[in-house]
Amino acid sequence: MAEVFLDHPDDFLKVRETLTRIGVSSKNEKRLYQSCHILHKQGRYFIVHFKELFLLDGKRSNLCENDIERRNTITKLLSDWGLVTMAKPEEIGGNTAPISQIKILPYKEKKDWQLITKYSIGNKRK
Repeated sequence: MAEVFLDHPDDFLKVRETLTRIGVSSKNEKRLYQSCHILHKQGRYFIVHFKELFLLDGKRSNLCENDIERRNTITKLLSDWGLVTMAKPEEIGGNTAPISQIKILPYKEKKDWQLITKYSIGNKRK
């Protein structure tokens, strides 16, 4: 998990919405699979890959180095855009994935895509 700081409390909702538009896209259809979520725990905020959330829940997950690198790239992007401040940027360093591995969907194109989450924070999946 990558700890981040928010400048204002309403930034949480901005980051959460932005993350719904960042992930991995399908090759043949306009589907975007969300890679990361923002987690708020005990007054602290973290950018977390969805596979890390499975591990936190005690479920099986095939989290790999590339998943962590994508999470780090997304965290760095959020920081570059001024949405978050990284608590420990030195931990990310060069441990990032190429931007070509990540699809960033502009807000105006959101309605044209199917946005898919593989983990839903706070909801029990059946």
